[in-house]
Amino acid sequence: MTKTARTGVYASRCRDVERIEVALRIAMELLRRFSATNVETDYKRGGDPVTEADRAANALLREMLVAKDEGWLSEETEDTVGRLAKRRVWVVDPLDGTKEFLEGIPEWCVSIGLVEDGVAVAGGVANPSTGEIYIGSVETGFVCNVARTGPQARTQPPTKDHEVVVLASRSEYKKGRWECYQGQFFGVVPTGSIAGRLARVAAGLADATWTLDARHEWDVAAGVALIRAAGGLAEIARGVEPVFNQVSPRFDRLAAFAPNRPRISELLRDSAWNGAPNSIDRAATAG
Repeated sequence: MTKTARTGVYASRCRDVERIEVALRIAMELLRRFSATNVETDYKRGGDPVTEADRAANALLREMLVAKDEGWLSEETEDTVGRLAKRRVWVVDPLDGTKEFLEGIPEWCVSIGLVEDGVAVAGGVANPSTGEIYIGSVETGFVCNVARTGPQARTQPPTKDHEVVVLASRSEYKKGRWECYQGQFFGVVPTGSIAGRLARVAAGLADATWTLDARHEWDVAAGVALIRAAGGLAEIARGVEPVFNQVSPRFDRLAAFAPNRPRISELLRDSAWNGAPNSIDRAATAG
C-alpha cells in the first residue's frame, strides 16, 4: 500500500471512530434519562427483558450511524438479508446488560461495532452509569478514559492468591457454570455486559474473558474491535479469529486476551480455553 493510500485509510478510519464516539456520547445522555425503577419492560420469547430504553437507544443509533451503502445489525432490530450484501455493517447492542440495568447494577453498556468485509475494524463501548468510554481501531489505536496503570486500575481479584484475573458472565457464574475453574491459577470475577468485559480486557484492566454460552455478533463486535485495536487477541478457537456479518450472526464461544501478556494468554488457553482438564468444551456440556 502506498503512503498516499495509507494516509487515506487512516483519515477514513478517524472519521469512523469520530462517528462512534459522538454516537456513544449522545446515547449515554439518552439512556441516563431512564430509571431502572421506572421503565417500560417487555420480555422476549426466550425470557430476556427488553425495555423502552433499549428501543430508544436503538432508534437513535441507527439514525445517527447508518449511511448510504452501509448495513445494520442490532439486537433490537429485526434482521434482514440486505446486510449480507454490504461491505460495511454497523453491529450494535444499544443496551448490553439489560438485566443488570433493571437490577441497578452499574455494569451495562452501549456497544457499537463497525465491520468491514467480515472484520471488526472499529468499535466503541460506553457505560452510562460510570462514565467509562472505550474507543478504538487498529489504524487509530485504543483510547479510554479509565486509568490503565497502577494497582487501583486493575479489576480486584477475588482472593489475594490470584494476580491473573478472568472476567466471567454474571449470569453464567450464578448458574454455577464457572465452578469447573476452581483451583486454576487465575481468579474469576463475575461481571455484567460482555461488551464491558471485552473493553476492560482491551484496556488491560483484566487479563482475559471468555464465554460458556453462545453469543451474537452484536454482543461482541465492538469489544473484538477494541481488543484488536489494543493489540490483544480475540478468537473463537485456538488461532481462529471471529468473522462477522454472517448469515447466522452467532458464535458458539469467544475468548479474548489482554495485550502485552503473551505468556498469560498461552497459559489461559492451555488450561481453560482449549486444554485439559477444564476446557470450555467440557464446561459447555456440564450440568
